[in-house]
Amino acid sequence: MKENSWKIFFNRHAPNYMDEVFTKNTKKEVDFIEEELNLPKGSLILDVGCGTGRHAIELAKRGYKVTGIDISEEMLKEAKKRCREEAVSVNFKQSDATDFKVEELYDACICLCEGAFGLLSEGEDPLERDMKILRNINQALKPGAKFLLTALNGLRMIRIYNDEDVKNGVFDPINIVENHPMSDYIKDAPEDLILREKGFVPTELIHMLKTMGFLVENIWGGTAGSWNREELKMDEMEIMIVSKKIRDCF
Repeated sequence: MKENSWKIFFNRHAPNYMDEVFTKNTKKEVDFIEEELNLPKGSLILDVGCGTGRHAIELAKRGYKVTGIDISEEMLKEAKKRCREEAVSVNFKQSDATDFKVEELYDACICLCEGAFGLLSEGEDPLERDMKILRNINQALKPGAKFLLTALNGLRMIRIYNDEDVKNGVFDPINIVENHPMSDYIKDAPEDLILREKGFVPTELIHMLKTMGFLVENIWGGTAGSWNREELKMDEMEIMIVSKKIRDCF
């Protein structure tokens, strides 16, 4: 079985990830997270697809007990290095978001900036994979716990691609999935490694979350660095979904 292409990508990209422009508004984003979750200090927060831990570490610095899960060992190495430098404690675990296990129930979960959700490897079903992630998150949360998710905006994808892109295999209009060689993003990456990213429409996300035991409370534009509780724009990069667990899903 081929290794997960996103794991390969993030392992290679880890040393440069924090140089990305969308990582520069972490404190403002964590202000937003704190306001939305509205939890007392010391609460347990799960960060799925935590990457280099920029949200997890900032939340820990503000007094929360955070567990970060990511598939990439190199991204987690960077996260642990930053923890040492900033003298803060976060429980980081390497695991695929589709099959992680936790030892305790959490007061809230965040899954932000395409750290896990919507990132498909070769052969993965676009719907089944992300439903597994939602089921795992549901099982990790206490009743009534809030869940903050950002996902790629499928409305934008539909507007930027055309029939020629579909013919060339760049865009799958049935599943709203982009397909790009990893070499477009990482120098010297193998030409046969394809990065697949799924976009979503709001009704799809509402249905998925409802099926997995969540009640959607708000849908906003969710592009990193501009979480302002504003209505979703057609060409916005990401969607922000705020929901809470209302029942167990097994």
